[in-house]
Amino acid sequence: MPTQGIGHAFASVALALALGCATAERAPEPAGAPEAAAPLTESQRVAAGRLEYENYCMACHGINGDGNGPVAPFMTPRPTDLRTIAARRRGVFPHAAMQAMIDGRDPLAAHGSREMPIWGDAFRTEAYIEQATETRVRGRVVLLVQYLDSIQQP
Repeated sequence: MPTQGIGHAFASVALALALGCATAERAPEPAGAPEAAAPLTESQRVAAGRLEYENYCMACHGINGDGNGPVAPFMTPRPTDLRTIAARRRGVFPHAAMQAMIDGRDPLAAHGSREMPIWGDAFRTEAYIEQATETRVRGRVVLLVQYLDSIQQP
């Protein structure tokens, strides 16, 4: 039966292509193909966090994080001085608590009324448009927290 031979040959070729032939050389990456990103340095993470801060927090909390942003006079209660988070906690900056507060999607993290926007939802909406993942949303929050940690005053 000649048709069975062709079917077997086709299946063998398809299997070899799917598994990648051991003797075949790998084709080079096309020019301009993205490379794996190197991990960011601490200063790069802080700079990226500052950009998030400038875009989402500065209007309320001010350019320096002192709570005196351009819309602060119109807010009740006034925005918090973000430079004193650690000082108010005996010199310890609470990374996890700040991530939960900024993200805001966990109802236990909010504890009562919430004057601050729920940035996790806002970032998730943007991420959905960009087809990004929850990892990216959480990463933006982490970068923002790292920036806040960098502006702490004694």
